[in-house]
Amino acid sequence: MRSLLTLILLAAPAHAWEFSPTPICTLSHAEPTADIAVTYDHASRLYAIAVTSPDGWPNAAAFSIRFDGAQPNTISTTRHRTDANTLTVTDVGFGNVLDGLEFNTTATAFTQTAAVTVSLTGAAPEVQKFRACATAPVA
Repeated sequence: MRSLLTLILLAAPAHAWEFSPTPICTLSHAEPTADIAVTYDHASRLYAIAVTSPDGWPNAAAFSIRFDGAQPNTISTTRHRTDANTLTVTDVGFGNVLDGLEFNTTATAFTQTAAVTVSLTGAAPEVQKFRACATAPVA
């Protein structure tokens, strides 16, 4: 029985948070419900979060992301855009988003008519790498 359980767990897809410093600072995560990518581009000095849902994102007046866990918070904006299945927000500061990803257990991205929830398990160390990349001086 243990061998069967081990094989099942090894065959299951890993849904880990991942950081990459090139070509721009990128923090990413994929689950069946959504793919999330947070980026920082030293050239433009802009942060972005892109949430891709297999069900797509209908046009909506506002977008919010709610973080549940040790430091709950909800952040909302009307400065978002949708392109097919991806909803994107860009801004010059993302401290609240990074805090939400690092210090909580789930994130729910939502509009008035659509929502996706992802796990933040394992996000904290990758968020810390992302923060270091975003604040590193450009060579």
